[in-house]
Amino acid sequence: MVDIETLARSENLNPDFHPAEKHFKAKGEKLECSFVLGLPYLYANGKASALPAPTRFEDGTVWAPAKETLAIFENALSKKFVSDTLLKKVSAVNAPAAPAPEVKPSVTPAAPPKTENKPAKKETAGTREVRTIIIDPGHGGKDPGALGKNSQEKDIVLAVANLLSKELRKQGFQVKLSRDTDKFIQLSERAELANKWDGDLFISLHCNAVDGAERQKKAKGYKFYVLRDPESEEDRAIARRENKVITEFGDKSSKAEISPLDWFVLEARLEKFKQNSYQFTEALLTSFKAGKIEQQGSGAGGAGFMVLVGAMMPAVLVELGFITHPEDEKYMASAAGQQDLAMRIAKAVAEYKKAVNEYRKTLGYAL
Repeated sequence: MVDIETLARSENLNPDFHPAEKHFKAKGEKLECSFVLGLPYLYANGKASALPAPTRFEDGTVWAPAKETLAIFENALSKKFVSDTLLKKVSAVNAPAAPAPEVKPSVTPAAPPKTENKPAKKETAGTREVRTIIIDPGHGGKDPGALGKNSQEKDIVLAVANLLSKELRKQGFQVKLSRDTDKFIQLSERAELANKWDGDLFISLHCNAVDGAERQKKAKGYKFYVLRDPESEEDRAIARRENKVITEFGDKSSKAEISPLDWFVLEARLEKFKQNSYQFTEALLTSFKAGKIEQQGSGAGGAGFMVLVGAMMPAVLVELGFITHPEDEKYMASAAGQQDLAMRIAKAVAEYKKAVNEYRKTLGYAL
């Protein structure tokens, strides 16, 4: 195994490691590469290559399989690493074989650059002003979504979406809904619409569900998800349930589940939106505290929700609560509950915009 940060620095590459996101990348004139902890792939100069073992994080160091990693560095940099040089420049020792410890996703935004830095010439996902909000009420039409004792997921999320849209427009946001009536829209079309409308934030609304009478008595609460490799079988199962529309209703343009290689490519493509997605998730967690519906676990997670895959903007999937839990369902199906949930999401959007504006201010953008 090789210490890839030391290797990168030795070749004048700029390393950038985000432990919470399990992502290491390095960039130079001839080579730009990235690794994802726990995945056996290396993404270098636009091409994904398989590794014999996953990248690991041990004792504060990111380790990758030495032979394959060095071969890619040698090819890109047109040089040969000899053993004595390698031993001097990188820790190519026998790294511990234990798997990397699980790192939970952080919802704390990265610290803004110091004010003395020059303003960026072009706005990015993290600096662009938040103006257009895309609201995506899940399911619809022939797809009812999850079923409660007295309600359907598609009806609850549509009601909340329309109330949220009304409130956000009052606050001055431009709002677009993937659907504003009870109609069916393929998963792949939802992100396409968001991109067409040039959204600044994508919010997909859903209700959670479980099977079995005993589990339905216990499983309750809201949870917010970003697009990332699932860290638990529970989150993987939730994504499979939300994605089943692909197989049940004939959406041939999408896969029902994201493969390990697909995840690696997505990590590289969606990196620029991830911090903002976490930042909005943090605002949601703050806004939903002390509400009628309780928080499920940490309140935040990641999974392979297909509806988020194509959205080229910060995106979060909101599970409002469990429609299979009597108390959650009753509240989500009530007019008062739907109004409350919409107002809490609207408050989170306003706080998220405020945080982005503060960040823009440090960069010298006019507000």
